[in-house]
Amino acid sequence: MRLADRMSRLGTETAFEVLARARQLEREGREIIHLEIGEPDFDTPAHIIQAACEALNAGWTHYGPSAGDPELRETIAQHMYKTRGLSVDPDEVVVVPGAKPIIYWGITAVVNPGDEVIYPNPGFPIYESMINFVGGVPVPIPLREEHEFRLDAEELRSLVTDKTRMIIINSPHNPTGGVLTLEDLQAIAEVALEREIVVMSDEPYETVLYEGTHHSIASLPGMKDLTILIDGFSKAFAMTGWRLGYGVMPKDLAAMVARLQTNCTSCTASFIQRAGIAALTGPMEPTYAMVAEFKRRRDVIVDGLNSLPGVSCLRPHGAFYVFPNITGTGMDGRTLARRCLEEAGVAVLSGTAFGEYGEGYLRLSYANSVENIRKAIQRIGEMLAG
Repeated sequence: MRLADRMSRLGTETAFEVLARARQLEREGREIIHLEIGEPDFDTPAHIIQAACEALNAGWTHYGPSAGDPELRETIAQHMYKTRGLSVDPDEVVVVPGAKPIIYWGITAVVNPGDEVIYPNPGFPIYESMINFVGGVPVPIPLREEHEFRLDAEELRSLVTDKTRMIIINSPHNPTGGVLTLEDLQAIAEVALEREIVVMSDEPYETVLYEGTHHSIASLPGMKDLTILIDGFSKAFAMTGWRLGYGVMPKDLAAMVARLQTNCTSCTASFIQRAGIAALTGPMEPTYAMVAEFKRRRDVIVDGLNSLPGVSCLRPHGAFYVFPNITGTGMDGRTLARRCLEEAGVAVLSGTAFGEYGEGYLRLSYANSVENIRKAIQRIGEMLAG
């Protein structure tokens, strides 16, 4: 079948390709430690599961509004005020199956062919994929280890042109665990306001923060009308398989994103949205316990990586990833990632899975047990020593 030309511009997530190879090795009898997938290894809290079951039994099995359940949208609006100090109207909220559709539809609705989009590199690979897919021009801004993988505002300013239509930021950050400071966000906002540039602020790791307070650029003066804020339930509530996320954006854009949903998925599953209400209004203790455990694992994996020959690793401030520098091993990221999987039985990702500026690094997810993390470090150490 002859495919449309645009399909050649569509990227993917390497994590799922590595996962497939790891599963194949497991079928062959190998024991693989999975540090490649960004998914909490905790179960969804019981009160959220119960809410979904009750919703199913109560008949929440039909179509709902494309923009989302009005009660959930109101709950999200309240959540925005509670967590970001942001006053939001429910009509500025669109509920979608996972957070990715807001990336896709937000870029689709705002970026014309030839428009430039500045995005973090290394960064979530879907950003660049979607920019290319709609015919935009991806403009990477490097995130450097010496700056704790935070975006440099002066470098950002140097990349802005008359064609810049959007700036994408992600904090806490995948894949590095870096966190933008309030001063960083203020500097980015200054650039956006001067040139009326839309900012897509991807914030699904907002609760997975180990020090300080989360700040959203949407909360800064003048920025609400220029921001597409993305959040979801996967990371905070261990709900990856539920596929539930949302975007907060100006009302006219929200209407267009809801129309894109009408054309694509019709709506998000009604009973899952009822579970979303339970997540945002119910007890947060399971989330706090999960984050505390992630912090414990972070310290174990960082200390372990820093004990390996040729490896150095910053201690991330958020999310559940480490991004160790492996240049001292004499191997590039792809080679070392392949050897970790094939020889040591540890599935990791090359930093280049997240862009060209990820060369010389690996990404490891510590959404696994301390026991398995220690075993993985031991295996990699033995491989490097051998």
